[in-house]
Amino acid sequence: MDKPPPDIAVVNMYSAREDIYPREIKGRYASLRWVCLWLTQLVFYGLPWLQWNGRQAVLFDLGARKFYIFGIVLWPQDFIYLAALLIICAYALFLFTAVAGRVWCGFSCPQTVYTEIFLWIERRIEGSRSARMRLDRQPWGLQKLAKKGAKHIVWGALSLWTGFSFVGYFTPIHELMATVAAMSPGPWEAFWITFYSFATYGNAGWMREQVCKYMCPYARFQSAMIDKDTLIITYDRARGEPRGAKTKAAKKSGDCIDCSMCVQVCPTGIDIRDGLQYECIGCAACIDACNGVMAKVALPPGLIRYSTERAMTTQLSLPEMRRRVLRPRVLAYTALLVLIVAAFCTALALRTPLKLDIIRDRGVMAREVEDGMIENVYRLQIMNTGETAHRFHIDVSGIDGIRLATPAEVEIDAATTRAVPVRVRVPHGKGEHGSNKVAFELSAVDDPRLQVQEKAVFFVPR
Repeated sequence: MDKPPPDIAVVNMYSAREDIYPREIKGRYASLRWVCLWLTQLVFYGLPWLQWNGRQAVLFDLGARKFYIFGIVLWPQDFIYLAALLIICAYALFLFTAVAGRVWCGFSCPQTVYTEIFLWIERRIEGSRSARMRLDRQPWGLQKLAKKGAKHIVWGALSLWTGFSFVGYFTPIHELMATVAAMSPGPWEAFWITFYSFATYGNAGWMREQVCKYMCPYARFQSAMIDKDTLIITYDRARGEPRGAKTKAAKKSGDCIDCSMCVQVCPTGIDIRDGLQYECIGCAACIDACNGVMAKVALPPGLIRYSTERAMTTQLSLPEMRRRVLRPRVLAYTALLVLIVAAFCTALALRTPLKLDIIRDRGVMAREVEDGMIENVYRLQIMNTGETAHRFHIDVSGIDGIRLATPAEVEIDAATTRAVPVRVRVPHGKGEHGSNKVAFELSAVDDPRLQVQEKAVFFVPR
């Protein structure tokens, strides 16, 4: 078979996977990645243990159909807030991608974060990149078995703790800890802990870059979200080419000494000098590696750097490039995101922690009782979504002489719902025959500002 031209890449769809051994690197972006790693994992592992008003601060109690988020209790009726939160995340993704490409993937994506943690464990146990490569090539023996076994034991322990922490967001974590310690977790808890532990172990320990390259949809549609003014990791071809070692005989060579350090540190194994590729997750490890090499050969940094396609082709200055970042597309995303976040926060702040649903008695629409009064029976479904118990006063209006024939006050505990049957009576001759519009009003005795009104229908027989 003839070789393809040098500017055409051939992708073997059924070729065996080539193992990638990313080299450990230090630098500004590596430090930033570790800061993001610590922040995200402190939040993920620590948040389920945080207490708030005598309960877990963040708990998605699916069994009780309540979502506790610090001082907010959300019910299924509050699904609109979840929808708004998903919209905010989507617009934030559009904005970040339009400005800086796959910066989310490189610094905060769970796949990237856990792959980095698992690689760190691998380096501590098996050694540097060259040591790991030698270890994999050598035949199985006691030393190789001990190192590989120790690595997988640590990976498994971290994966189990990750699965346990994740399930702790849906089952009270102190109760979950007690049941796990007693080796008696519920079937669903045991299943999901095992499932997410296996997913963490498989994705971060074994699949690694395969998830980013072949499974993540974001890598596929990012090209539709970036343009020529998006900040991406780029190789300055005009400065770097032709590549070669710096010798007296090669006076006309570019700044790139062809050391391949940028390839050795890449977690997906690509060569950034070949241009922007969908496999690039924007981690900037190649920038740290290249800047370190440039410092050793006494050349200025920035041969590989964050830049834009337009800046590289037209040689824009840094101020000019930054001005083009604030383009109409980015401003539109920002304005929409700010408006949605403001509306979301306002709605959440003005949200009344009290809900009232009214259900008529389906057995008897209306009946005549003593003194010729007409009576309708309702069931009030009262939800106190706040963190404090209240005594509520029930009132009804809409027809002359209408009144309650049941106690007008009821006690509702914090973050609970209660069905309250009520009987409403109207004097004979009041109201029109058929349906009459009435209104129930529920107000807290200890806090008159906490009140809600709901419409209903009172039926007067002919």
